[in-house]
Amino acid sequence: MKPIAALLPWTGEPGLERTLDSLRGTPEIGAIALAALPGSPPPAPDATAIAVETLWSAAGVTSILDWFRRTAATHLLWLLPGVAVAPPRSIERLWRATRETDAALGYADFFDQESAGGLQPHPLIDYQPGGLRDDFDFGPALLVARPQLEQLTADATAVPPDLRHGALYHVRLRLAEIGTVLHLPEPLLLRPVSDRRGSGARVFDYLDPRQRDYQLEMEQVATAHLRRIDAWLPPGRQPLAADASAPPVRASVVIPVRDRVKTVGDAVRSALAQRAGFEFNVIAVDNHSTDGTSALLAELAQRERRLVHLVPERRDLGIGGCWNEAIFSPQCGRYAVQLDSDDLYDGDGALARLVEALEAGGCALLIGAYTTVAFDLSPLSPGLIDHREWSDDNGHNNALRVHGLGAPRCYHVPTLRSVGGFPNASYGEDYAAVLRLCRSFRVGRVYDSLYWCRRWEGNSDSALSQETQNRYHAYKDRLRTIEIAARQQRAGVAT
Repeated sequence: MKPIAALLPWTGEPGLERTLDSLRGTPEIGAIALAALPGSPPPAPDATAIAVETLWSAAGVTSILDWFRRTAATHLLWLLPGVAVAPPRSIERLWRATRETDAALGYADFFDQESAGGLQPHPLIDYQPGGLRDDFDFGPALLVARPQLEQLTADATAVPPDLRHGALYHVRLRLAEIGTVLHLPEPLLLRPVSDRRGSGARVFDYLDPRQRDYQLEMEQVATAHLRRIDAWLPPGRQPLAADASAPPVRASVVIPVRDRVKTVGDAVRSALAQRAGFEFNVIAVDNHSTDGTSALLAELAQRERRLVHLVPERRDLGIGGCWNEAIFSPQCGRYAVQLDSDDLYDGDGALARLVEALEAGGCALLIGAYTTVAFDLSPLSPGLIDHREWSDDNGHNNALRVHGLGAPRCYHVPTLRSVGGFPNASYGEDYAAVLRLCRSFRVGRVYDSLYWCRRWEGNSDSALSQETQNRYHAYKDRLRTIEIAARQQRAGVAT
């Protein structure tokens, strides 16, 4: 008996025959099925054809699972869309490691294959509870163990029948609940490079308004998962923290900065130009710049008393640490409002709009919307980023699935201080603060554009290496893992 049955999405894409040939040449594979989309060319005669309307609908995934149960295989090799090639003994290696660790789900690193034939290792990251996001990168294939899959499918509602896109997402979350997930950090399969955009161009893909129905369904699947693992919480309504002392101004615009002499002057002037019926200042936390930023800020501060040029004593600070320098300083107002050193407010009423909306809603945090523009402020795709996936009743739970919650952010400083402020990191520090606040407190939203987010080659996320992307994703997954554990404790206390 051969231990593996393989499932390949069959779209007729050029190169898929290479994938099929490599599966045929793998001795451990005893059965092959092709999930064929409408309009696909006829599948190979030596493989079972499974007709599916969409990848991954409930009907299609259920048909795949039914086919697998009829085989004698112990593991299902579930290839993901695209072309992949399995060199000799690669599938055997993943199968042995998955079997020997009794993992419910196994995946491995792979090689990016260039058109000229060159190979570049593509490392992946370990799965953890915080890896519940629907775009977690498992590489070209998943290997699923029969015992855990049978445990899942023994439930009459194994795959909710109304899912049009999220059935595979549901299955892999359920498998992670039932058993362990193994990441084998060895490049096994080969996958041709198909998306050559830089990280800065891909960061907004999940916010494409054309994916609205898809995102709502993914939220539904993720929320059900949080309920099953006792990490779902009702909306937070904890009272805001009181002021420890009278703040010097009502609001402070906070600008952490290091080596942004080309843009920080524009940011400061944009903040100082705000028109509001209350006193405010601008705190520029200059993290020991070396490119002329410090001299520029010192000059601006001499001319404008509302600008606080704050240079920390510490030299180990990330962006989050710079935020802490601002919010715990005696110059900080009751509200702290974000402005990155690359960016500008959209008009002179943004500050007042944020502060007044936060106060009216009794929120610990209020998040606006922004528009992506080029350095010269000309329009740039995708344009308005308003995160309309947020909802008052479930946004705080869905926050554990998405990559971020948007900008600009306006914080109630006493409450932000009461939860410890920000982690001393330069990526995900804002996400960590939002997760912590929305666990306990009300979060408000403004869906009008209040902010111009300038995208240019100097952005810190414009072209990240694979190693850096992995580190950032792993860190955000760790933040989610910590937050899930905290919410499970809170849910347990509540029951």
